[in-house]
Amino acid sequence: MIYAIDFDGTIVEDKYPGIGEIEINALVFINRLKQCGHRFILHTCRHGQSLREALEFLRQFDIEPDYINENVPELIAKYGDCRKIYADVYIDDHNSGGVRWPWETL
Repeated sequence: MIYAIDFDGTIVEDKYPGIGEIEINALVFINRLKQCGHRFILHTCRHGQSLREALEFLRQFDIEPDYINENVPELIAKYGDCRKIYADVYIDDHNSGGVRWPWETL
């Protein structure tokens, strides 16, 4: 499965343009999905230096996204590249009802 996960307010406490504390449920969930062989797209509005800082922060916790704001190669080959990121599951603090970690999908 492909998971598109937001950074600010989801993986970390929302302190944009700074970086808040890591959300423990995010850390556990992302590590678990990677262990299960699922893919993780970092789906964020950050770019440039702000994005580089977010990636360095994630590396402190051994979190490495498979992709950053981009589709997986096999979907690009099948459908062409578009601006909309495809995922099986989207996790974002702006979801209806807030952040929900779908443990049952792992």
